[in-house]
Amino acid sequence: MKRVVVRLWRLVRGPLQWRILWFAHAKFMVGVTGVVRDDKGQVLLLKHRMWPPERPWGLPTGYAVKGEEFPQTVVREVKEETGLDVEPGRLVHVKSGYRLRVEVAYEALLVGGDLDIDGFEILEAQWFEPDSLPQGTQEAHRLLIEGRTLL
Repeated sequence: MKRVVVRLWRLVRGPLQWRILWFAHAKFMVGVTGVVRDDKGQVLLLKHRMWPPERPWGLPTGYAVKGEEFPQTVVREVKEETGLDVEPGRLVHVKSGYRLRVEVAYEALLVGGDLDIDGFEILEAQWFEPDSLPQGTQEAHRLLIEGRTLL
């Protein structure tokens, strides 16, 4: 039986194989977070309108769109939410195990732009020293800023 399956698999190469794999495997949204720092080492935090009122502060974050490379998601989300331009850096976090979501985080460096927040999603944007984060900062984001991750 295994040999028959292998032969059939080899016969359906190309787009049909991809279609079969797509139907057979789980689909996930990918949440991408940017640990954005300026040249002084301060970190950018946003006060998010739609997050719990007791934990509204966090890093710029959003979902990757189809075909988008994750470092470019950081660039896009920061620009959309703040008007700032960033250069993505190294990958600092990957976590799966959620029902329909995978989370990734990248370091990012401020390279330009003018602060102009998206008033729909974001209430406020501020730069903070990593050891002086505001009350109500998401714990997982605090750990990312400290260079640790919540396992």
